Amino acid sequence: MKIKEILHILEEMAPLAYAEDFDNVGLLVGDANAEATGILVCHDALESVIEEAIAKNCNLVVCFHPILFSGLKKITGKNYVERAVLKAIKNDIAIYAVHTALDNHKHGVNKIFCDALGLVNTKILIPKKNYIQKLVTYTIPENVEELRNALFDAGAGKIGNYEDCSFNSKGIGTYMGNEDSNPEVGERFEFVENEEIKIEVTFEKHLQPKILKALFSHHVYEEVAYEIYDLQNTHQNIGLGMIGELESSMSESDFLTFVKNKMQCGGIRHSALLGKSVKKVAVLGGSGSFAISNAKQAGADIFLTADLKYHNFYEAENQLVLADIGHFESERFTKNYIVDFLKKKILNFAIIFSEENTNPVKYL
Repeated sequence: MKIKEILHILEEMAPLAYAEDFDNVGLLVGDANAEATGILVCHDALESVIEEAIAKNCNLVVCFHPILFSGLKKITGKNYVERAVLKAIKNDIAIYAVHTALDNHKHGVNKIFCDALGLVNTKILIPKKNYIQKLVTYTIPENVEELRNALFDAGAGKIGNYEDCSFNSKGIGTYMGNEDSNPEVGERFEFVENEEIKIEVTFEKHLQPKILKALFSHHVYEEVAYEIYDLQNTHQNIGLGMIGELESSMSESDFLTFVKNKMQCGGIRHSALLGKSVKKVAVLGGSGSFAISNAKQAGADIFLTADLKYHNFYEAENQLVLADIGHFESERFTKNYIVDFLKKKILNFAIIFSEENTNPVKYL
């Protein structure tokens, strides 16, 4: 199996198009055409992890955080990033990062976080904006079913928990071909009035090339009339953070103790307790201070995230409890999910859970 075949599976798990614009995801180091010897899954692709990959004969390291985040002008080994990259290159190790591509997935980092805490009725906290497009096209009734099904097969027509969604309306189309035309209905230089069906479908914008390929491949017209619109609708199944509910309410102190044990936290920093019970819980794995207002608006009793600064805690405003459980801790079970996903997709192949603890934060 070549590495590029594994990359397709990783993109199925966490489509790179889901990643935030600032992020650096996908294949960061290595040759996609190389034969894969094994996969090592880790949180951070540090030098020690690359050494572990070498020892375990794995030439593909799948990491959560990208070791290459901003551009490198030199690779001399002067810092931990350059040392890891140098060692990977010298030993023909490929590095692939998922990061916010998995953060934004409905089954990704924050769903894993919610599941670890036993939250139910979960939904995305900050749905992704400017990610849905609509295709409008027109065809003859005899072509409708074939064309519509081809668009569905390419990924169009999925709305929330529904698929094969479209709107279809009848109308009259007109045209007249010139000497170079080859009309499906009518003759050259003939003014044609013909019944047509208008088909409207929505799709995730990264699917546009596939959608257009399906449109042109299955449309009977020589010249295909179509429009694509950017929609303002948010995508309810893609986005950052998640909110859900405990099956049974808990006191704030009991819930924080539960979180500390469940997520194996060295400690939890939190805002003032309000003396209320906790039922509705918002989470955002990693750095999540930007989502405090979203957690408030969603009516969360507590917001679990990481990397909160001193002044962030004031933003609780006695409306909810803010809790910083640690960056690594909030994403702790992500690599378990990646390993499990790959093992279901790739049988009889070495997929190894890294034994390196790459959490840089220690607790006294």
